[in-house]
Amino acid sequence: MSEEMHEDTLPRGPHGLTRDEVEKSQRRRLVSAMMHVVGERGYVRTSVAEIIKRAGVSRATFYMLFKDKEQCFIEGLESAIDEIGAAMAMTLMEAEDVDEDSDVMQKVDTLTQIYLHVLHANLATAKTFLVEIYAVGPRAVEHRLRFMARFVDLVIESILDGRPLSKEQRFAIEALMHSMSSMVTLAIGSGNEDALLNVREPFVTLVGELLASELFEDVYGA
Repeated sequence: MSEEMHEDTLPRGPHGLTRDEVEKSQRRRLVSAMMHVVGERGYVRTSVAEIIKRAGVSRATFYMLFKDKEQCFIEGLESAIDEIGAAMAMTLMEAEDVDEDSDVMQKVDTLTQIYLHVLHANLATAKTFLVEIYAVGPRAVEHRLRFMARFVDLVIESILDGRPLSKEQRFAIEALMHSMSSMVTLAIGSGNEDALLNVREPFVTLVGELLASELFEDVYGA
């Protein structure tokens, strides 16, 4: 199979698939091609011509399924967000050392490890949707903000067992999450994999100091 063709390429000749199945296959291939081309060239330098070449579909098909490359990118972003979120949730549930009786800081450390591991294992996707997203425009950035909100919810649910927080407490956790996200984005964007993994220890320490502060005295260890 040619490297220019996606593994989901439809077989030549009669294939017995419905129109809906064909369109879903083409959509997946175009989104996958978009991800790979943006990862290689950057969003600004990515053209529809390169995307359809990589996906093995026609220009007419692209514009039948997507308004433009921004819409294609955003659909890929939504898929990546769902996959990353699902991978983190699943790994967290399967972690043997994270249960109802686990210490809060043990949960923090485990969740941080999972987050960094998922990004490290998917560097190309992480670079495309963490670094290149700012070249796409406001709609894409809005999607990232929604992901961060979901991530904060996951942290609160996993670490603090979903306990209700004040506005000030939630803001403090959001600030920490966005700080780590920024550090992770810089590490991935610069190609420094060691810096990505090295975020873990100082970040966990910082979270511990926050949770032990007066701000969280009614939550931490309660």
